Amino acid sequence: MRFKIIRTLSIIAVALASYTTAMAEKPHLVVNIVVGSLRDSDLDRYSSNFSDGGFKRLMQEGVRYHNAMLDYANTSTAAGLATIATGSDPATHGVVGTNWWNYVDGSYMELIFDGNAQAVAPSTGTGKYSPHRLNAPTIGDMLIMHNNQSKSCTIAIDPVSAILLTGKHGVGYWAESKQTHWTTSSAYIQTLPRWIAEYNREGQNSMYHMKRWRPLYTAQHYTNSEVAVMEGITAKPTTLIKDIDLTLANTDFGKMCYTPAGNSMVLKFAFQYITKEALGKDEHPDILNISLDTARYIAETYGTESMEYEDMLYRLDKDIEDFLVKLYAQFKHKEHVVVTLSSYHGTSPSYNIKGDAPRERLNIGQMEVLVNAFLGAKYGSDRYILGFANKALYLNHTLINSKRLDLATIREEVATFLLQMRGISSAVSATALRNTCFGEGRSRLMQQSFYPTRSGDVIIDLIPGWIVEQEDMRSSSVGGYNYDRNVPLIIYRSGNTLSVEREVSIEALAPTLAYMLDIERPWAATEPALWEFRENID
Repeated sequence: MRFKIIRTLSIIAVALASYTTAMAEKPHLVVNIVVGSLRDSDLDRYSSNFSDGGFKRLMQEGVRYHNAMLDYANTSTAAGLATIATGSDPATHGVVGTNWWNYVDGSYMELIFDGNAQAVAPSTGTGKYSPHRLNAPTIGDMLIMHNNQSKSCTIAIDPVSAILLTGKHGVGYWAESKQTHWTTSSAYIQTLPRWIAEYNREGQNSMYHMKRWRPLYTAQHYTNSEVAVMEGITAKPTTLIKDIDLTLANTDFGKMCYTPAGNSMVLKFAFQYITKEALGKDEHPDILNISLDTARYIAETYGTESMEYEDMLYRLDKDIEDFLVKLYAQFKHKEHVVVTLSSYHGTSPSYNIKGDAPRERLNIGQMEVLVNAFLGAKYGSDRYILGFANKALYLNHTLINSKRLDLATIREEVATFLLQMRGISSAVSATALRNTCFGEGRSRLMQQSFYPTRSGDVIIDLIPGWIVEQEDMRSSSVGGYNYDRNVPLIIYRSGNTLSVEREVSIEALAPTLAYMLDIERPWAATEPALWEFRENID
């Protein structure tokens, strides 16, 4: 027994020694690949059809954390992006969603909208955006504050992804919705680099359009069986997904969002950015974030049980393989590059509109009408509800104050009333979340999502498997259960290979990168660097 213990300790010592050697020099370039709506389990579920050089290369040759979790309940896209970038939860970084209502005047707030900003390109249709409402600095912000010769950039289809992953320093680029050209905000730069302007003029993104979406493999190779828009599926019984309106997919931008072409477009441009901007080529380390939002659009629209979602992953696997081969060909010393793989959330099982046993959805419009009628019967007919967002009802504070009603009492009454509705497992008032410290369970996760000036008055929790009803959406991420919270986390650097089973928080990624880059960790970060990447283990 003693010999076995000594042998085990020796193996661990050798492994740690290899980390110390690999970590002796700061990386020259960190590439963060963020795949929307990807669960950690998807990497194993579909691995038989992955190539050796794509996802499998990262899975088998990197440090993979099988139980990386989002440590909060409202697992929205915006919250997850900000969490990855800042190393903190929504209760700290303040990003509870893309929209909310202002308690002071009842106005509708948009997270990235900034009337003082402009698009940096003519006729783009999008661009009045900035990171001015992101309260906590990102890992990219920390790098540039440490060394203003370093570069930090994000490439994404979605401007929310580009801005939140970037932060207030560096630059985020996204695809505008008219011509699918790359653009950014005047909050970052005043003029597009000449090579990007030329890239747009040449219409290089259009070469990735898919005129017809046919399966990459024969039907027998697919695990899923539901199909909506892919053509040529005849050899395998399928369930057709009905009632999906893809009008937007008839535009160039829509084709990128709802077919695998969007992932190809983003990764190709990201590699161009690395070469044109000479990222990682000097003593000043750089960061490049790549957000693959097409994966989220496809998961939400077709569902995670669809052949479209599965086929998208197989095509993305090949795109990642091509990207990694070209990326590492740029560097003589492979350890100078760090590549991470993560996701800002997973997603729910699909709501099957035509299935034999459809999962259920919560009708928000109906809920608002019932709550308003309940309050109207008690306090007089009026508009008490501003709206629903971020798994919460927002009350009309101006009206409640004018009637001289007690806000805390009304919040508790609404919370109790909501428990009568099917699909809602719990409802907690903002008053309770502000005045009580919840140490465990779902209430703690709900509190981790709560930001007093932006969260609603009554926050709900859905029964597992339920989603909020939205047009043309079959899967959603905001339930906050394990299918939403357990996301991939892989840190790939030459010489570092390990499979880690212990539970870790995705919030640890940014502090770990800060440690590797030898800079101050993000100010709001709540986790230490992962010990596998620390030279000295406490």
